[in-house]
Amino acid sequence: MPVNSNESSRRHFISKFAKGVVGASLLPNIITAADRQRNVESLSRLKEKYSANDQIQVALIGAGGMGTADANTAITVPGVKLVAACDLYDGRLADAKKKWGNDIFTTRNYNEILDRKDIDAVIIAVPDFWHKEISVAAMNKGKSVYCEKPMVHDVSEGPAVVEAQKRNGKVVYQVGSQGMSSLGNEKARQLLKDGAIGKLNYAEGFWARMSPTGAWQYPIPADASTKTVDWDMYLKNAPKRAFDPLRFFRWRNYKDYGTGVSGDLFVHLFSSLHLVTGSIGPNKVMATGGLRYWKDGREVPDIMLGMFDYPETAIHPAFNLSLRVNFVDGTGGTNYLRMVGSEGSMTVEWDRVTLLRNRVAVDENDPLAAANAAAEAGKAYTYHRADMLPPDKMVYEADKGYKGAHFDHFYNLFNAMRTGGKVAEDPLFGFRAAAPALLCNESYFNNKIIQWDPQNLKVV
Repeated sequence: MPVNSNESSRRHFISKFAKGVVGASLLPNIITAADRQRNVESLSRLKEKYSANDQIQVALIGAGGMGTADANTAITVPGVKLVAACDLYDGRLADAKKKWGNDIFTTRNYNEILDRKDIDAVIIAVPDFWHKEISVAAMNKGKSVYCEKPMVHDVSEGPAVVEAQKRNGKVVYQVGSQGMSSLGNEKARQLLKDGAIGKLNYAEGFWARMSPTGAWQYPIPADASTKTVDWDMYLKNAPKRAFDPLRFFRWRNYKDYGTGVSGDLFVHLFSSLHLVTGSIGPNKVMATGGLRYWKDGREVPDIMLGMFDYPETAIHPAFNLSLRVNFVDGTGGTNYLRMVGSEGSMTVEWDRVTLLRNRVAVDENDPLAAANAAAEAGKAYTYHRADMLPPDKMVYEADKGYKGAHFDHFYNLFNAMRTGGKVAEDPLFGFRAAAPALLCNESYFNNKIIQWDPQNLKVV
């Protein structure tokens, strides 16, 4: 099975080694199980392999910022060509021709994309409230799908996407949480399995944004109007209202179209955590937060704190998770997932894992026994705690040549299409990552604790 040039980076996923080796995954020059299943093949060889007649032809549905980034990454995978683009704003269609060539087919109507026999796969990067409808329609037309996260706008929509993929078994469906294909998550999964942090008892995630654009203050084109935007089509599945460019271009700020900070960012952390632990999700969800800074008419909070109970399973112990998102951060765009166990902790990023292992220096004499002896003798005793030494630290990081999780996620999709293999994040996994994120909104807006059945995928 061919692979991309990232595999050389995967095989050199290096460690800066201190002390305290536990398990094979802590050794330098580690090759993971995923690496061993692949053969190293350079991008140049892959480019030579795929002729014009052997290309996967892709269309983009939703040509905004994320959709454009997705398309630009997808076409760097050898044997892939972008042939069409769809958007409800004419300016983006004009930009598509400038970016990808005048011969690209453009349309406002996504059905015209799905009806084309020459399109093998679609990238769905539309607002969240359109994910389910276009995903199901695309699979029913035999198209493979890369759908941006979260997979659905509401938990009630998840089963329809899962069922559509099962019914159209030959189509491939990948949810766009790129961390699922990252070196960091892959390494963290191996470290946890090998006992590097002992027994997992707690995890926490944090995601911060500091720039106006990062807080969804996307630019509004000067020509935005009902002439340049298909407003009626946009609202097909939403409450009808007069044209409002803010609700079209800054859609993430509104409950009718987006899923708030939890659907935008928590879902990444859930995907990573579930990959690393093998979990299928929490059984208890509660959230709080508020609109602290971006009081610009948006309906969703800019600060959200979520807490989740994960029950014990055959795969992992019971543990707790806390997640935080901050759109009011004046210090920088920090994000991480930290997992804490009985013997250490690890901070997981997409291209790096930082492992800390506890070290304790204990006195030769048992302090408790000494205290008891002193008490019996009627003498005062000063208890000296065991010294806590600085923890051993190991940093695993990708080589400079690593092309990144975004590239690997698309490579995984196209490779699965060619070989009949598995994708990194199928609809069932994507639904289990999306559900607790979406339930955060329900908990926040209704001020209640949500009980969730992750096995049967339903609110209890």
